[in-house]
Amino acid sequence: MKDFISIKEFSELSGIETTTLRYWDDIGLFSPIQRDPRNNYRCYSPQQVIAANFITVMSSLDVPLKAIARAENDRDPESIIKLIENQEKALDREMIRLHECYSIIHTRRELINQGLKVDETEISEVWLEAREIILGPPCEYQEDHAFYAPFIQFCQQSKDLRINPSMPIGGYHESFENFMQAPGQPERFFSLDPAGNNRWNAGKYLVGFTRGYYGEFSDLPARIQAYVKENALSCSGPVYSMYLLDEISYKDPNQYLAQISVAVSKA
Repeated sequence: MKDFISIKEFSELSGIETTTLRYWDDIGLFSPIQRDPRNNYRCYSPQQVIAANFITVMSSLDVPLKAIARAENDRDPESIIKLIENQEKALDREMIRLHECYSIIHTRRELINQGLKVDETEISEVWLEAREIILGPPCEYQEDHAFYAPFIQFCQQSKDLRINPSMPIGGYHESFENFMQAPGQPERFFSLDPAGNNRWNAGKYLVGFTRGYYGEFSDLPARIQAYVKENALSCSGPVYSMYLLDEISYKDPNQYLAQISVAVSKA
């Protein structure tokens, strides 16, 4: 085996890209054993593959290069245990973050796909599966701050309630009667979070849709009420208002698409 090899040969031997080797050299992390005095080319020793393996292993664990550089010269088993334990904690945090990102993507995609397929003019009786939610505390309304103040308060309590603010937020009424009295003033707000400790129960629901800004349901409550009467239904439980298409989907608030779901049974 040759005493010295070129950066290209070392790259082929070690599996490390030449651009990476140049960068490591530039920042003083891993340098060639010498420079060719004739052309200043980098010259590596084949035995340096062993030394480079420490860096490649640590890099594969996403250990920052600065931390690798600090450990590279004076490493021992105790210091490496501490280094990889710290990285394990960092990866745990990252996995939690990635899981939350996945949940947001899954939930948002489901709502948007549903919003693109519904018949906005139709009121229908459908079976809805149970889903987890995080239910906020009772709302307190002031005449001059209808909807907004409780909504903002709910958002501000996100940390205490363990709510991810990127998850969709909906409104909850305890009964259809309460909903009809003030459709745009839910008794509570909820986060549509799969990790929630409350539940939107499975069951038969009367579902309708309308376009418009938050809390503005146009004639949808009246249309739902008429459907209930015409079809001899009994509104047996809570009412959920949920925006399938919101500011994530549209810049124009008039295009937001709300879904109202009323738990029903035959009268």
